[in-house]
Amino acid sequence: MRVGIPISIENDFSDGSSIYRRDVVCFMELDQLIEKVTAELMKEFKREPQDLQESQPPHTPQDLQGLQSSPASQTACASQEIARFIDHTLLKPDSTREQIIRFCEEAKEYCFASVCVNPTNVSLASNLLKDTPVKVCTVIGFPLGANTSVTKAIETRDAIVNGASEVDMVINVGALKSGDHNQVLADIEAVVDAAGGKALVKVILETALLTDEEKVKGCLLAKLAGADFVKTSTGFGPGGATVEDIRLMRKTVGPDMGVKAAGGIRDYESMIRMIHAGATRIGASAGTKIVKQAKESEFR
Repeated sequence: MRVGIPISIENDFSDGSSIYRRDVVCFMELDQLIEKVTAELMKEFKREPQDLQESQPPHTPQDLQGLQSSPASQTACASQEIARFIDHTLLKPDSTREQIIRFCEEAKEYCFASVCVNPTNVSLASNLLKDTPVKVCTVIGFPLGANTSVTKAIETRDAIVNGASEVDMVINVGALKSGDHNQVLADIEAVVDAAGGKALVKVILETALLTDEEKVKGCLLAKLAGADFVKTSTGFGPGGATVEDIRLMRKTVGPDMGVKAAGGIRDYESMIRMIHAGATRIGASAGTKIVKQAKESEFR
């Protein structure tokens, strides 16, 4: 598969007096492009000064104002800035109707960005959160990512019909580790196309299963496919989000794409570290605890 990449070419005039810039489209094989960009990004990341990578994070919700791009940030819940980063998450297979109702009530009370629930609970959550700024998020190809692209696309359309406005899809991890970039790209594109602009698409990489180079490749493919976010983990894999992974993912996708940290974030300090590293959304089942700790920190 060949991919068209817009680039700028600069030419000196013969007298050396000025430079002429022209924009062209360079066509390159997908594998060649991914390998080339990954190598360059890894070199850049390793050259970054250590003190820059370890600078101190902000410590109060007020310090975080303006970082969140979620539509939920346009609400009147000014005292709960930290909550607007959080996808309040309940994906356990034994989640009951009563638990979903309680989670949605908490989401309304704390003004979380969204509730993230399994597809079977989307309709219920959508009804409970109607006319509130809290979005309904669900998961696609979860938790293994090994479904076919057709199945993922159908799941996406069904979720949107049922009221989801955000979908977190699991990447085809096996294809990525096999170096089958075309299959990974097509898989993500199938979900992006099925969403059709009606839902944000977040791409779960399951970073604990990947090398740093594979994490970069996954991010590049998600960006090429037109996804809105890249995300670390399902929460059901061998590990969760790390500051190092968030920093690498942010470096890869640049400033205009969302980065979601998920998996093992259970307290306020951990969340702050993720945000400072570049996360714009946090997936957590401990959202209420995190917000309470954030409020307590204001009085220290």
